[in-house]
Amino acid sequence: MIRIFHHYVSKIAFMLLLLELLVLLTAAVASAPLWLKGRHGADQLYLPALAFALVMVLSMGTLGMYQHDQSREDIKSTLLRILPSFVLGFCLMNLLANMIPGVQFGRLGSVVFVLGGAAVLLARLVVFTSAQSSMMEQRLIVIGDGATARDCLELAASSVGFHAFKVVGFVPVAGELSCVPSTMLLPADLSLLALARRHAADEIVVSVGDRRNGAFPVRQLLECALGGVPVTDAASFFEREACQIRVDSLQPSYLIFGGGFDQSLLRAAVKRAFDLLASGAICVAALPVMLLAALAIRIEDGGPVFYQQERVGRDNRLFKVLKFRSMRLDAEQDGKPQWATLNDPRVTAVGHWIRKLRIDELPQMLNVFKGEMSFVGPRPERAYFVDQLCGQIAYYNVRHSIKPGITGLAQVRYSYGASVDDALRKLQYDLYYVKNNSLFLDLLILIDTVQVVLFGKGGR
Repeated sequence: MIRIFHHYVSKIAFMLLLLELLVLLTAAVASAPLWLKGRHGADQLYLPALAFALVMVLSMGTLGMYQHDQSREDIKSTLLRILPSFVLGFCLMNLLANMIPGVQFGRLGSVVFVLGGAAVLLARLVVFTSAQSSMMEQRLIVIGDGATARDCLELAASSVGFHAFKVVGFVPVAGELSCVPSTMLLPADLSLLALARRHAADEIVVSVGDRRNGAFPVRQLLECALGGVPVTDAASFFEREACQIRVDSLQPSYLIFGGGFDQSLLRAAVKRAFDLLASGAICVAALPVMLLAALAIRIEDGGPVFYQQERVGRDNRLFKVLKFRSMRLDAEQDGKPQWATLNDPRVTAVGHWIRKLRIDELPQMLNVFKGEMSFVGPRPERAYFVDQLCGQIAYYNVRHSIKPGITGLAQVRYSYGASVDDALRKLQYDLYYVKNNSLFLDLLILIDTVQVVLFGKGGR
């Protein structure tokens, strides 16, 4: 993994992006006589070709082709994703052609899309075949055999990420309740460095929570680090591989000394500019949809179109969030807040669809303009649930150190939350965002949000 503006990105995903830009640029240049009118010099050729390559990569990213779980797809699945991506790219390029002089797309000009699609398919076959090779597999030894060690094994088995890693064994530490298969326990007669060399381990992950007892192998871990075998804390491992800060393996010192948490004036100014630009652009683009949604809500039951609800914002300040009403007027007759559930009977027919497509969230652009919310950030929760969750989940209040958002990392990586357990799982993504937030990460989340809206993922 590599870090770009504090965010962890797979080396293979980054290499794939660069390779696809190159092959798309090559396809555009090779077919230039078919889609560029007249004869052009190099300076007039490369700008339209670069625009084509960037638009196609953006289209593929919007439809999820660079998501962290795409490296396990077969040829058929990859082809099914390329086709709609290139259809979207074709539409975008036709719109853009009006702004780039000398560009035309017709029967002959479509050759560039055929060449580009074939080149992307070939590039993905080469990269993904290489990524799944055992030579590219990262081998880990985990120190500890408790619950966190088991989570490391489950993460490896879940096939999340562009590159695979394998847990070759666990080194038990006295004082932990074993939660891993006994067949994966490594012998204690060898030093950690000797074990790492015997099993060709690329990294050692420390999952032990209590490191103050005499059984914790501090000297042997130092020997490994000096011997060229990287040693990583479990919290850093999950942050790097899953974009999560795991609460169950988190030490307060990790948050204090681990870096990140950029709250500088420059970051605040950049984020505010991004909020206003993104919200303004989406408001203009979604205005017809918002008008239709408001009309449908009004016609369905004659009730109010908008719904205001008190939420907890930055520094635990309360504010009124604005949404399209998606539930019946008597949704909470007893006055007691309730979690939204799957197939919630309180949701109206119109509400079902505007929730599924996230249209009900669009009025929150007004909260962004007022400065109460950001476009990207942890989703704001009701004070009633915040009081409960702060008492049940450690570090839950950390998410209130920045403005809440209309969309966020938890919203694009995890399904709709409707319980304390869901809140815990989403908090792990929120903590990652709070720690590593940047304009780069905001843009990635915005692109992923488009896919969530298009395919109705996570809506209830």
